[in-house]
Amino acid sequence: MNVLITGGAGFIGCHVVRLFVEKYPEYRIFNLDKLTYSGNLENVKDLEDSPNYTFIKGDISDLEFVREIFEKHKFDKVIHLAAESHVDRSISDPLIFVKTNVMGTATLLQVAKESWKGNYENKLFYHVSTDEVYGSLELGGDFFYETTPYDPRSPYSASKASSDHMVRAWGHTYKMPIILSNCSNNYGANQFPEKLIPLFINNIVNGKSLPVYGEGINVRDWLWVEDHARAIDVIFHNGKHYETYNIGGHNEWKNIDLIKVLCKLVDAKIGNEPGTSEKLITFVKDRAGHDLRYAIDASKLENELGWTPSLQFEEGLSKTIDWYLENKEWLDSVTSGAYLDYYTKQYESSES
Repeated sequence: MNVLITGGAGFIGCHVVRLFVEKYPEYRIFNLDKLTYSGNLENVKDLEDSPNYTFIKGDISDLEFVREIFEKHKFDKVIHLAAESHVDRSISDPLIFVKTNVMGTATLLQVAKESWKGNYENKLFYHVSTDEVYGSLELGGDFFYETTPYDPRSPYSASKASSDHMVRAWGHTYKMPIILSNCSNNYGANQFPEKLIPLFINNIVNGKSLPVYGEGINVRDWLWVEDHARAIDVIFHNGKHYETYNIGGHNEWKNIDLIKVLCKLVDAKIGNEPGTSEKLITFVKDRAGHDLRYAIDASKLENELGWTPSLQFEEGLSKTIDWYLENKEWLDSVTSGAYLDYYTKQYESSES
């Protein structure tokens, strides 16, 4: 089986690629990534010599390029993770989110349809999406279900909602086998440090301010990235075509409470006096259109496919902090931007 995984040099993608390469040596895994700022080949460096692994650099919205790689590698199945994903960036530059998330997804769908020529035996287009397409919930209220109406609030979530609709449209119109999953906030190793948890770990270590939007009362449901990768594995192999599965961590935390736990754990690990890092918390102007609460009901995935999260949040958070403290070189390279030059040159050299 030839499996194309898009966005496999990014945060979630690298964990999915590693899981599939290591668990399924009989599969040929192709990792397609554009290597934008959030794509980092360091994330998959340990896989470079694996006989069933191939990296491809390219843009999912480039129609002719995508046609070329489908013709060359004869992909049987696609796991589509490639996306622009940071809400703040979508607010300041929404059109790149439309190009990558909407046009890129439509391009992949169209080329897969052309390549498979209506013969869908052992074929699959699996689209990985976000809970943000559902909009916002009230504090202490209900959950997001697979049947929750879409109500995206940011350019990011609107672009992902559009891509979800594209996938379902290709499935309905052309009978292409498709599956979707919508996940809650991920955390763990290799996350780009613009996101809350790695950003704040780095800031605590360096004694920098911890900027909290508004009053810090916004709630997120946190999912350990390796649990997400396991869920994708289960859905890929056992999920029903044309179905949607919500993936959540059963870990609702107000931002301010999460940050205080983070401060406590990092202080203990680096030898600070208790309470040292809480003094770095500063409250800043709230994000435009900041959704109040996300919370996933993952019972369909649990009941039908047997997946459950493996870690409680503080255990996963402790593992995550340890990874960043033990991989200071990775973090320094990313925060300085050095990784971009180094790996771009390395890749271009290997291609020449």
